[in-house]
Amino acid sequence: MTFVQLIECRTSRLDEMNRLMDDWVQQTKGRRTATHAVMGTDRSDASHVVEVVEFPSYEDAMRNSNLPETDRIFRGLVALCDEMPTFIDLDVVRDESLSEGMVRGLFEALCTEGELPPLNDLLDEDIHSHDPMNPQDTIGLDNVRAEFRMWRGAFDFAFTVEDVLTQGDRACARWTWYATHQGDFLGIAPTGRQVTMTGMALFRFGDNGKIAELWWQHDQLGLMQQLGALDALEQ
Repeated sequence: MTFVQLIECRTSRLDEMNRLMDDWVQQTKGRRTATHAVMGTDRSDASHVVEVVEFPSYEDAMRNSNLPETDRIFRGLVALCDEMPTFIDLDVVRDESLSEGMVRGLFEALCTEGELPPLNDLLDEDIHSHDPMNPQDTIGLDNVRAEFRMWRGAFDFAFTVEDVLTQGDRACARWTWYATHQGDFLGIAPTGRQVTMTGMALFRFGDNGKIAELWWQHDQLGLMQQLGALDALEQ
């Protein structure tokens, strides 16, 4: 179970505290068990500082606490604070990446039977899509939906989303695409062939939480080969 520790203190020496944390990060390379740390100041009281440190488990946090460098940084932290820091230990009972849900939701929507959904709950009105198969970027929700409809008209397909990684306003998905070629695709008449393609997509989220920009990378050459488009070149 993921474990999170909240550290609260009051200090007017934030720059020194940051340098103290930088020293600890350098000194504990390869041995610390903390996986993520965030430090912030209260907007209504800049002297009120809160740090959030994440660990894979409580046991990992205890191993981290037993490092000699951690003891030294604690004593340094106390010296920089106006009063004794307080610690809150939390066992994480819910950990949800909202951006990951948006990414997975888009892949699910693209495979929906019948009409393509509006997608306006997932994609920004001014979305900017980069796809190496297109000579120009596709800009705007209506144009992006038209491109998706082209793929849906050419193939009956499904996605398996293998991984989604998120950081800040970005997310990256690794996926596998399984399809049957049932309609015209880039001038290639329907072949009925079963094809697969692997790829990745990078997403940027806008201030409204919707996908504002995306970059596609996929095995175009492999797809064209499976469709027989390269047969003449291989003879």
